This record gives sequence, C-alpha cells and structure tokens, in this order.
Amino acid sequence: MNFKQKTQLALAAIALTASNLVAAQTTLLNVSYDVAREFYKDINTAFAANYKKTTGKDIKVDQSHAGTSTQARAVNDGLDADVVTFNTTTDIDFLATNGVVAKDWRAKFPHAASPTSSTMLFLVRNGNPKGIKDWDDLIKPDVKVVVVNPKTGGNGRMAYLAAWGQVRKKGGTDAQALDYVTKLYKNVPVLAKGGRDATSIFLQRNIGDVLITFESEVVSVDREFGANKVDAIHPSISIVAENPVAVVERTVAKKGTTDAAKAYLNFLYSDEAQEIAAQHAIRPTKDAILKKYASTFKPITLFRAEDYFGSLAEAQKVHFNDGGQFDKLYTVK
Repeated sequence: MNFKQKTQLALAAIALTASNLVAAQTTLLNVSYDVAREFYKDINTAFAANYKKTTGKDIKVDQSHAGTSTQARAVNDGLDADVVTFNTTTDIDFLATNGVVAKDWRAKFPHAASPTSSTMLFLVRNGNPKGIKDWDDLIKPDVKVVVVNPKTGGNGRMAYLAAWGQVRKKGGTDAQALDYVTKLYKNVPVLAKGGRDATSIFLQRNIGDVLITFESEVVSVDREFGANKVDAIHPSISIVAENPVAVVERTVAKKGTTDAAKAYLNFLYSDEAQEIAAQHAIRPTKDAILKKYASTFKPITLFRAEDYFGSLAEAQKVHFNDGGQFDKLYTVK
C-alpha cells in the first residue's frame, strides 16, 4: 500500500469517526414563546452538561421562538419540535386536540406540566415620565400602550385577561371590565406579533409610553438594551401566567428521542433549572427558590384565569377566537 492509499484510508477513517460522533449526538428542538430566548439559552447549556454527566452522552438543544400561537400552528403544520414550552395552555391544548401531543399532557409532569410561571407588569421609560402606577393610568387619554396581539401570542392574551380580571378582582362586573378593556385598547397604537416584537416597538421604534409584558422581560431588556432604559412598574393586581410544557409525541416517535425529550422537560423542575428561571425573573414552582429571590418577585395580588373566565380554553372561545370579544372591541389600525 503506497503513501497515497494510506492517507486516503486514514482520512476515510477520520470521516467515519466524525460521522459516528455526529450520529451519536442527540439533537432536540425546543419550540418556545417569544421572550424566552435568553432563558432557554442558559437552560440548554446547563441541561447538556447535566445530561453528559448523568448519561455519558452528548446532547444538543436547538431553539425556535415566536408568538405562541404562531409556534403552535407551525408545529401542527409539521415543524419537528421534540418539545414545546409555551406560555398559555390553550396552545398546547390545540396540539393535543390534533394528536400532536398527548391528550393527557398535563398529567405527564408535575404542577400540571407547568414548571414555571410569570405575571404581567408594565415597563415604562426611564424616570416614568407619565407617572404610571397602576391599571387606571393606562386608560388616560395621553397614554399610549404597547401590547401583543392576543390572537398571535400568549403574552397578548395574558395582558388582555389581566386587564379584564383586575377589574373583576376589585369587585367590578364583566360590563365594567369590558368598558375598561375597550378604553385600554383605544390607547394601543399598534399590536405587536409577539413579546420581543413588542419590546422592539417600544424601545427601538420608540412607540408608546408603557409596555405590558411578562415580568421576565425586565431582565431581557437590561441585558439586550442596557440598564436604565426602562423602569418596571408592578401593578396592584395581575394574573398568574403558567408556562406549560409538553413532549411532541409525533416527532419523538419518529426520531426516537422520547427519553431525551422527557429528560429535558424534567430538568426544568430541578433546583438548577429553577435557579436559572429565577435569575431570569421567571417564577419557579419551588417555594424555597421563590423565597430566595423575594427581591425580584415583588408582592402582587394574583388571580388565575379560572377565577373569572372558567378556564383559558373558555376565555379563548369567548374573547380571542374569530368574531370574539376582542375582535368586537379592537379595530386594527
């Protein structure tokens, strides 16, 4: 065998080894909501290290982010997500109805398959020039509000439900809540597609006086745009926004990634992952870690969607489906 042949054999062996290594590494796709990019970037790094330590195997987790409803439709239409990590249960219910995730997905993981939660608060420009303190300030004539379209993102649905529910929590009627929400959306100059789009509209396009968004967006804004760009205003009342997760049965059955996908979602309940959540101002379900970060999670009177809407599924039908309450009160500008 001459030198050239030996070299070719050696190169072939190296290529085969590299190919085997690539084949040996499991890759998962996490399809998630818009403002969770930075959180899952940190989670994926921690999970890969933990998975290697506990199994001896390499794993890589890819991310996809947009408004939750947009993401749910993409997965339903064939996007090969191994897991979905959303911010409203209705988008996972949609996938369950179509057989993409398990019908009993809530029973697959603790806390009804919601390892974390959040709530809605207000971001205002540094120094709070309009003096915004609570919900009543958002319907003043000179206040412009930036919010996500509730028909495309869970961020927007939770903002709408928080606005409606805070009226009820204070003893108001549904008629009074409708009146308030109608006034609020008259102050909305443009609807964002998702949470990060809303932040860009607010900070890059400089539209609006206040942004209604998830509590976790405070950390993301400081990291992406720099500190002292916004002030966080915690309203007196807001809604519990659960962050539900599910294995995409259709994909994992095809790829053979069921165990890895389950390991990934179970990792979200670990102390390490719950700490990462708290560091991103996402509320952990573990009480000890929640208490540890008490300075991050300000006291807010919280209500659940079930308190005033029956369920998120009922709220979807009444308020957000085509021809629903939102379509009646908001005219696209």
